[in-house]
Amino acid sequence: MLITPAYAQFGGVGANSTILQFMPLILIVVIMYFLILRPQQRKVKQHQEMIKALRRGDTVVTNGGLVGKVTKVVDDDQVELELGTVDLGKGDSKTVRVRQLRSMITDVRAKGEPVKEESAS
Repeated sequence: MLITPAYAQFGGVGANSTILQFMPLILIVVIMYFLILRPQQRKVKQHQEMIKALRRGDTVVTNGGLVGKVTKVVDDDQVELELGTVDLGKGDSKTVRVRQLRSMITDVRAKGEPVKEESAS
């Protein structure tokens, strides 16, 4: 009869009990970080490196599923892609070229030839 009923129900553990209650939540956050967030950050970093390394002659796939060859790097945000040729009839054909945002390129299929350095002579 020296212990009150409320204290007996609580268990008398104190602050340790509060930490133990939050341990499952902390564990879930740590697991989410290692299984979801970290791999996603790596994937984004690889995509940015791939986009920065684009050069003339690379065969790329756009976000819309088009496959084309980079003919010109316009600026830091855009590249010019050659998608193919269109037959206009009577032996005439025209090359289809479009400007594409670099961020909308999803994959580089084949790397082009290295850029030739100009001699200083």
